[in-house]
Amino acid sequence: MIAFGIMTVSMESEQSYINEIANLAESCGMECYRFIPSKIDPLTLQVKGEKFNLTTKSWVDSEFHIPTIIYDRCFYGDDEHSKQCIPIVSWLKTRTDITFLGYGLPNKLELYEELRKTVLSAYLPVTQSVSDTNIVLNELTTKKRIILKPINGSQGNGIYYLKKNEKSFHVKTEKQKKIISRIFPNETKLTQWLQSLICNRQYLLQPYLELSNNQLQPFDIRVLLQKNMDGKWGELGRGIRRGNTGGILSNLSAGGTVLPFADWSPTLPPATREYINQELTYILTNLPPLLENAFLPLFELGVDIGIAKNGSIWILDVNSKPGRKVLLQTQPDLKDSLNLAPLLYGKHLTLIESKERKSYYEKTLSH
Repeated sequence: MIAFGIMTVSMESEQSYINEIANLAESCGMECYRFIPSKIDPLTLQVKGEKFNLTTKSWVDSEFHIPTIIYDRCFYGDDEHSKQCIPIVSWLKTRTDITFLGYGLPNKLELYEELRKTVLSAYLPVTQSVSDTNIVLNELTTKKRIILKPINGSQGNGIYYLKKNEKSFHVKTEKQKKIISRIFPNETKLTQWLQSLICNRQYLLQPYLELSNNQLQPFDIRVLLQKNMDGKWGELGRGIRRGNTGGILSNLSAGGTVLPFADWSPTLPPATREYINQELTYILTNLPPLLENAFLPLFELGVDIGIAKNGSIWILDVNSKPGRKVLLQTQPDLKDSLNLAPLLYGKHLTLIESKERKSYYEKTLSH
C-alpha cells in the first residue's frame, strides 16, 4: 500500500479532517500516517508519529520511514517550535524521494511581486513593505485610510485598520472575535506604537478598500480550487463570508458568518451578477497556472475575492493551505468529496514521475 503522510505542527491540529481522510485511505490503496516535522530523525529518516489502524479505526503510536506522499497542513506561529519546523519542512521539500501534494506559496509580498507582472495585476491592491514608520505616516497623509497586514499572516490575525483624522489617529483591529479600537492623540504616540509593531514582525501596507455590505459588515467571496484525481484544476465551491458590523475581517475565525453564493448572487441586478461571474471566471481560470509557473506545484488554493462599493473586484488573499468551513457550512454534501480529494490526488502523483513535478532552481518555500 502507498504510505500517505499528513504533516502538522501539532498532533491536535485539524483532528476531525485528518480522521476523515484516514478512514477513506484504505479505499484508495493507502496507509495513513500523521507526524510533526520535529519528530524526524535526519540520519535514519525515521519518524516517531502515529499510524491509522484500519481494524480499530484509531491512531496508534508508531515509528516509520518518511512517507513517500506528504500532505502538508503545517500552520506556523511565532513560537519556537514553529521556527524549528520551518527549515525541516524546507529540507523535506528538496528531497527527490518524497512528493508533496503541494509545495506551498511564498509570503504575501513575494506573491504580490510575482502576480503584479501578470494579467491579474489590475485585481491586486497596491502593496508595499513597511520597513519604517515614515512609510505608514506618508501613506496616511495622502490616503487617510490604510490597512496593515503581517507578511506571513493567516486567518486575519494581526491585521490593522488605520485612519488619519484632523488631529488624531484611529487604529482598529479584531482579536478573539471582538473589535478593538484605539485613538492616538498625535503622530508621536502613533509612531511609538507602530515602532513596537513592526520591530516584532514584518508588515505590508495596502490601501483601505470599502468591502462592506449595506449592513456595514465586511464581506468577501471565498473560493476553493483543487486538483482532481487526474491532476486537473477545478472549483469545488464558493461562499460569502460576512464579518462583524463595523469590523474589518470576514474570517470565520474572527466571528464571521457564511452565506451560500447561490443565495447571494440572485439578489444582485442581472448586469452586476453577470459582470461578477465573468470576472471571477477570468481570475480563477488564470490564477492556478500563473502560480505554478512562478513557484512550485500546488494541490489546492483558497482564494478570497473582494467587491468594493464602486464595483471594483480585488484578489484579497491566496492561501495554499485553505480551510473548508465555508464550503462545509454552505454545501455540506461536498464533505466526502473534500475528504477524498487529497487521497485521490496523492494516488495520481504516485503514477507520475515525481521528478517531473520538481524544478531544480531555487524557489521560495517560506510561508
